[in-house]
Amino acid sequence: MTALLRYQAALLLRSQRWLPPFLLYAAFLAVSVQAGQPVLDSLGYSAAALLPVAAWLARICVTAEPQAARGCVAAAVGPARAHVACLLVALSGAAALGTVATLGVTLLSAPVASDHRTPVPLAPACGAGLLAALACALLGTAVGALTSRPLLRSRGRAVLALLLAALLSLVATGSPAQAAVQGLVTGSRSGTVPLPLLPLAAAALLTAAALALAGALAARRSP
Repeated sequence: MTALLRYQAALLLRSQRWLPPFLLYAAFLAVSVQAGQPVLDSLGYSAAALLPVAAWLARICVTAEPQAARGCVAAAVGPARAHVACLLVALSGAAALGTVATLGVTLLSAPVASDHRTPVPLAPACGAGLLAALACALLGTAVGALTSRPLLRSRGRAVLALLLAALLSLVATGSPAQAAVQGLVTGSRSGTVPLPLLPLAAAALLTAAALALAGALAARRSP
């Protein structure tokens, strides 16, 4: 599996198709996160923006290979493992991006609550931001897995479904991503640092189920 992950990671990096989502994420952070803003609010923005980026990255990874190369890899290791490896590489890239963004946002932000008076400890805030970013990266990967092949083969329908699912994942009540981001925003109002452990666990379970379903369908629908 390690060699397969390295192959998929190298394929992604050499294709440079990861640049648009990464640059879009960086542009969003440059516009929405300013130095001196309350740290928990800024971390909430950066975590929320990571979800659609993770979904986009997952779609990029599962569609990066030419058909012939995909068939060779599937024949060598099995279509399910090959497909899941693509999604794991996408998840790793999104998690790495979220980690870098969280650290940068923490350093730029002010260690205060929304009232700009109540102090907020930076280290726990950074930890909460990392957990929220990971939850959003997980759920974004699940969205990408469920709105790409082999579940949806039409590009137009897949892109529309990805956008709608990413939006719902951020705003729908009960969504792990919404709970993690809302926890940061609510904590900023009260000056307390929440640890989104339950949303992270729920996001991990949903993502594991999404990857398992995508892998199973890839095995059934492979030629």
